[in-house]
Amino acid sequence: MSKISIITSFAGLWLTSYLSDKNQIIFGFILIFTFGILHGANDLVLINQMNSKKEHPFLKIISTYIVVVLFSVILFTSFPSFALLLFIIVSGYHFGEQHWQSITTERSITSKLFELIYGLFILDLLLYLNNVAVSKVIFKITNQQITPYTYSTSLIVIGLLLVVFTYLMAKKSNDFKKIILEQLFYLVLLGVIFKSSSLIWGFTIYFIFWHSIPSLNDQIIFLYGKYSFSNLKKYIKTAFLYWFISLCGITILFYMAKDLLVFDALFFSFLASITFPHAIVILKMFKK
Repeated sequence: MSKISIITSFAGLWLTSYLSDKNQIIFGFILIFTFGILHGANDLVLINQMNSKKEHPFLKIISTYIVVVLFSVILFTSFPSFALLLFIIVSGYHFGEQHWQSITTERSITSKLFELIYGLFILDLLLYLNNVAVSKVIFKITNQQITPYTYSTSLIVIGLLLVVFTYLMAKKSNDFKKIILEQLFYLVLLGVIFKSSSLIWGFTIYFIFWHSIPSLNDQIIFLYGKYSFSNLKKYIKTAFLYWFISLCGITILFYMAKDLLVFDALFFSFLASITFPHAIVILKMFKK
């Protein structure tokens, strides 16, 4: 999948030169609303598959899932700063886990921390290189102003931790040593993309081509045994209802928003609310 991610990333970088910021946002949201939302729309089917012994009734499963989503919404409403920080941490681990689970077989505490730090570094890189736009969104969510110093300090700390844990992983595995330069190239490529594009477009390129599509591939293999076009159609068919409901929710948010900045804040809050249960489902899937 990394070859596809690289090709699509360069295509996205090329498009950056031709798309205005407004069109980057439009195309970005189109991709997020399709592939991005779709990759998390089959969580209940995944849970049902993992519940092979039918130890828990499906109604109980879906009720629990909805409760987690509602709890996330309440958390963002009542404690937005804490909820946003938790969202970043959970997303960091989720992104790191997705990236590395097919690359390394190491499943220790060190590897889990490495996956967390790797994912956090990518998010920190995106936030740092788009800190003006990010600060506006964060202010709308939390009513708190974040200084450029905060972004740079966070990136340096996480970057140093990434170096330390990369060294620890390399000590444990010769195979890991062989891919360090390749993975470093990917990070440099993402950095160039984040720097050259708008916040939404940069996030879209990573979220869709480096996370959502590889995740779709992993989920299809887990559900149906292998990836094929027919199995992709099965996946879309079972995910369609949940995907459609999510789009309806996003449409309501759009009409609630007074401007694009408010919509960005509401959208990322919505994304966070569905990310929490989704990250748990994928974590359990990788353990199977």
